[in-house]
Amino acid sequence: MSVDPETPSGGSSAAGVGQRLEIVAVPGIPEVRPGDDLVEQILAALEGARLELRDHDIVVVAQKIVSKAEQRVVDLASVRPGRMAREWAERHGKDARQVQVVLDESVRIVRMDRGVMICETRHGFICANAGVDASNAPPGCVLLLPSDPDASARQLRVGLQGATGARIGVIVTDTWGRPWRLGITNVAIGASGVPVLRDHRGEQDPAGRPIRVTVVAVADELAAAAELVMGKVSRIPAVIVRGLESGRLDEGPNASGCGAGSLVRPTEDDLFR
Repeated sequence: MSVDPETPSGGSSAAGVGQRLEIVAVPGIPEVRPGDDLVEQILAALEGARLELRDHDIVVVAQKIVSKAEQRVVDLASVRPGRMAREWAERHGKDARQVQVVLDESVRIVRMDRGVMICETRHGFICANAGVDASNAPPGCVLLLPSDPDASARQLRVGLQGATGARIGVIVTDTWGRPWRLGITNVAIGASGVPVLRDHRGEQDPAGRPIRVTVVAVADELAAAAELVMGKVSRIPAVIVRGLESGRLDEGPNASGCGAGSLVRPTEDDLFR
């Protein structure tokens, strides 16, 4: 998949993106099992598909394979649900053990209504079921979010860079619903070496007016674009995004530690808390 936006005569292309953005599937990654080396699996898939990583590429990886490799898997047979989980499950036809895992992964229940649990995780994410998911999990098990998705992205980045010599970025994604809008979309939950946010404040719009509030979630936009190729059932858990303006990929704080955690809105700015 490639996107080739038209650039008005005399103007420039979208900030941070060249005139062509490519999203390249990485096929051939096998079923990931707990403890597998994701770097080795991605490298083998790249070789099998005759793909090479280039400087400034961004490797976008689905959370589920990261969670599996990091052994973030819970066998429901080992879970003893408490009273709250049992009552909620009985009322809404849920598995009480899975409800208990959701409660265990939450630091705050934002809303429980009509069988839906919106939770705040220890990462600060607010999402359905604290990110706990049975899809693509081993039978009788559920997957948890990575303990530290930004650290997961850094580890993948270091490993892939070390093996290929290419200066790259990595984004770890999960698929979330959104308040006030139907449908789900990929978002960045972990990132390394990627411009997570693009702050336009202090710039001027084309009419010369100062921009005062616009901050673009670049990592989320890249995650959403990547999902168009990854899909939910196509068994493509990793893609390469190619064409982001090279000068903004691996310079600055995002290369050394500031990751997708910076996308979480600070509590003091949360108007809905």
